[in-house]
Amino acid sequence: MEDHVYKVVRLVGSSEKSVEEAIQNAITKASASIRNMRWFEVVETRGHIEDNRVKHYQVTVSVGFTIE
Repeated sequence: MEDHVYKVVRLVGSSEKSVEEAIQNAITKASASIRNMRWFEVVETRGHIEDNRVKHYQVTVSVGFTIE
C-alpha cells in the first residue's frame, strides 16, 4: 500500500432536494479546482425552513485530497 499525505478542506453544499444532492453539489463544484479528492466526511447538516417546509438543505463536508 502506498503512503499518502492528505490536505483537508471544508466545503458547504446546498440543495433544494436532498442532503445527498447538497454533498454532491459541493464535491462537483470543488472538482473544477481541486484534484485528487479521495474522501469526505459530513461535519454538519443544516436547513432552511419556509412556510413550515424544508426549503434548502445545507451540508458542511471535510474533503481530503492527496498532495502530488
